[in-house]
Amino acid sequence: MKRPVVSSEEEVPLPTNEAVPLPEASIFDIIPQKQQPAPVTLEPRALAFLREHFPAAEEKDWANWKWQLSNSITSLDKLSSIVNLSKDETRALSGKGGVLPLRITPHYASLLAKNDPRQPIRRSVIPVTAEHQHCFGEAADPLHEENDSPVSGIVHRYPDRVLFLATGFCSAYCRYCTRSRMVGDANRMHQFSTKIWDEAIDYIRRTSTIRDVLISGGDPLTMPDAKIEYLLSALRKIEHVEILRIGTKIPAVLPQRITPKLVNLLKKYHPLFVSIHFTHPDEVTPEVAQACMRLADAGIPLGSQTVLLKGINDDVPTMARLFHQLLKIRVRPYYLYQCDPIVGSGHFRTTVEKGLEIIQGLRGHTSGYAIPQFVVDAPGGGGKTPLLPDYWQGRDAEYVYVKNYEGNLYRYPNIQRPLEK
Repeated sequence: MKRPVVSSEEEVPLPTNEAVPLPEASIFDIIPQKQQPAPVTLEPRALAFLREHFPAAEEKDWANWKWQLSNSITSLDKLSSIVNLSKDETRALSGKGGVLPLRITPHYASLLAKNDPRQPIRRSVIPVTAEHQHCFGEAADPLHEENDSPVSGIVHRYPDRVLFLATGFCSAYCRYCTRSRMVGDANRMHQFSTKIWDEAIDYIRRTSTIRDVLISGGDPLTMPDAKIEYLLSALRKIEHVEILRIGTKIPAVLPQRITPKLVNLLKKYHPLFVSIHFTHPDEVTPEVAQACMRLADAGIPLGSQTVLLKGINDDVPTMARLFHQLLKIRVRPYYLYQCDPIVGSGHFRTTVEKGLEIIQGLRGHTSGYAIPQFVVDAPGGGGKTPLLPDYWQGRDAEYVYVKNYEGNLYRYPNIQRPLEK
């Protein structure tokens, strides 16, 4: 196969944990197509944060996703100048470190509570010493992704679809990350070269049963536009690939990345779906809403994937607020995941019963569009397994019996026969 021509911009190494040059763009020019661009106007929260912690920067810098990545918080010193770290957080950051590095975008850092280490989104990105504990049932690769990898960069678990791991870099590292064994590891960046991509693309081309490709990582939207287009265009040329999907947290942690240029690129490759990782309603800021609506306006269906996390979002009111806010910005709640048993995740994991309780607390009390599917990604490579409360109550010769959201029992006729005259 003749390899597509790529620009010199594409040939630079993929992002590492160091500051990296990336194309300049702004999220704050999100406007109807026929209007003139409005001046950059920051949210008061963002403007106050910028002036306090980056006094040499200008407002236009904040709106630039390259600036956001280059100025991400990656050290104890910088983080401690932004929030008052607890003793446990300081110990976690001062030691040898866990598997996963620290990285928080300025945008996301502006949402962190300065004096409350129990704040949900703060707990999701700042390490604690519990990360170093190995609990029952945990493993570095609990889903056996590497066992289901026929070629580097591909996880082929289901018959008709594959996971394409395009990069090991994220703009912010969630402390419960399923792929903490590999993301943010500079020693593994060679696994995401264009050469490896070509081998993965060739595997998809040779495997005619594959109709759906989910591009993930790491976060594929951290890559330069040219690299994203290289990958999408190569996959779209494969006749049996019907659906392309992108898994990302970028709109929630780096909304500045969702530029008009990127959106115009993405919409060339329909049908294209984007699944966004949202954790908590506090993430749904005006900037995030703007980014999601820009994608939706381009005809890109948006779904959310939320991980159930102890003390962060494991109650009905928090989840209802998150899912209602997502619907308002045209993001459909898609999956609620039981937290995968990666090493060091014990302090995040709830019981499965808690997830069922949340689904039961939502069902009947809000619209069906606001209720995701609760799944356990079965350890050992079993795949996503949906779980539901016990609505099914059994059957007899004529009826099935179901329990509704209020706990009332109903029967449904389960045979077809004429009534006797």
